[in-house]
Amino acid sequence: MNKSTLTAGIIFLSLFSIQVIACTNFIISKGASKDGSTMITYSADSHVLYGELYFRPAADYADGSMYDVYEWDTHKYLGKINQVKHTYSVVGNMNEHQLAIGETTFGGREELWHQPTALVDYGSLIYLALQRSKTAREAIKVMGDLVAEYGYYSEGESFSISDANEVWILEMIGKGKDEKGAVWVAQRIPDGFISGHANQARITTFPLKDTLNCIYSADVINFARKMGWFNGNDKDFSFSDTYAPVTFDAARFCEGRVWSGFNKANKNMGKYLNYAMGYDLKNRMPLWIKPDQKLSVQDVMEMMRDHFEGTAMDMNKDLGAGPYACGYRWRPLTWKVDSTSYFNERAISTQQTGFSFVTQSRSWMPDPIGGINWFGVDDTYSTVYTPLYCGMTRIPYSFAVGNGGMMEFTDKSAFWIFNQVSNFAYTRYSDMIPEIRKKQKELEDKYLTLSQAIDGAATELYKTNPKMAIEFVTDFSVNQGENTYGVWKELYAYLFTKYMDGNIKEKDSPNYNPKVKQPGYGTDFYRKIVKETGDKFKVPEEPKH
Repeated sequence: MNKSTLTAGIIFLSLFSIQVIACTNFIISKGASKDGSTMITYSADSHVLYGELYFRPAADYADGSMYDVYEWDTHKYLGKINQVKHTYSVVGNMNEHQLAIGETTFGGREELWHQPTALVDYGSLIYLALQRSKTAREAIKVMGDLVAEYGYYSEGESFSISDANEVWILEMIGKGKDEKGAVWVAQRIPDGFISGHANQARITTFPLKDTLNCIYSADVINFARKMGWFNGNDKDFSFSDTYAPVTFDAARFCEGRVWSGFNKANKNMGKYLNYAMGYDLKNRMPLWIKPDQKLSVQDVMEMMRDHFEGTAMDMNKDLGAGPYACGYRWRPLTWKVDSTSYFNERAISTQQTGFSFVTQSRSWMPDPIGGINWFGVDDTYSTVYTPLYCGMTRIPYSFAVGNGGMMEFTDKSAFWIFNQVSNFAYTRYSDMIPEIRKKQKELEDKYLTLSQAIDGAATELYKTNPKMAIEFVTDFSVNQGENTYGVWKELYAYLFTKYMDGNIKEKDSPNYNPKVKQPGYGTDFYRKIVKETGDKFKVPEEPKH
């Protein structure tokens, strides 16, 4: 361990923005997937984000129409921009042409945040690009053009962008209060490889002349020179090292998550463990890796379910996991004891997830059928990814915007039902999570089998009646969404009945009263109590007569 690195990182923790440790993305190229689909993942992790499914129908607009921009995080009104004549339908973060976009915020140099006159924030940039683009390359151009014309309101941001053939990572940061726009670079993930990002800029040097696989703003290097941050040769310019250098906290809380996902796919990631733990910041992970085997959509779902199990950062093992091996830590992320600073791990799976998804884009099918948004709400470890076709024209009510809110509970909402299950499970995790995971797998296995049948039937129907095919996949998607909600509501009733009051109860038919087990905390935890309290709770021996 490098003590100076650790100390510097701990000192910096008090300045570290909570938003900057908010989300996780993985990016899967066609050649890295078992079925030839491209995939991206996204977990929208925020303590105040209500998990719901955004839906923006396709629309046509008259010349001169304007679009009102509201900052996604705060709903603050930013201003008006020109509307285009036609916008595409968008379900969640995927449009009708199989284009999908995710993000994570990396922050970067604070002097470049929030241009006062800017009109476009990172969230609006995503949904405007989805409404206005058919391909990843088009989306990159739209995003670059928008920030150049209207300014960039947000902090540094990494975007995952996929269509049915290509997957890209785009990293962007504004120019600060004195200059409009942003500097950015986008790289295509090579076929057969996977990438990821989790609130830390990951693009370092990039091929300046490979315009097929790398696109960047014209002044991405010159702006850094003007600011006095870079004076070397262009070929040696590193986006991350210039605009968002890696620190201890960025490695441990952010890159650690990317490492853990990569570690599930490639057996050689151990050589980057010290980097992921923040102890060797010079040995940076590559931007992309080749998985040992091609990944199925279920493999990618499991990449999003992680508490560092089986690694040096395993959250199920230390004292903070409690007697029931719970891989969650309540915030704040950092804390002090006797003026010394400490921290908890920040895993991919976390309690404050609003929604998450895994998208599949499949080039061999018609667009409305080829794109599937596997969508879930709440904690990724216990959510159910439900198949929603990108061509759907209605959404399940249980996922709908306006059905409840962060301070408005309703048992009609999937978000609230999933939170009831997960939050109850946190109280006796090792006992309840196997039952939750079993039900989760049953549903996702079922949905995968059903969707494969729907793919074929809808594709055939699309050849003769596209409108009916779209209605067909819409009905399927809505029905599965409502089924997920219904099954999880029943699961909560079952779990609450069985595990109420710290007991474990089983029906003992035909007797009225159930069988009750009270297994206690387990020997290992009892030993910790004895170590902490000595003889305080020791039962005295009976006197001998």
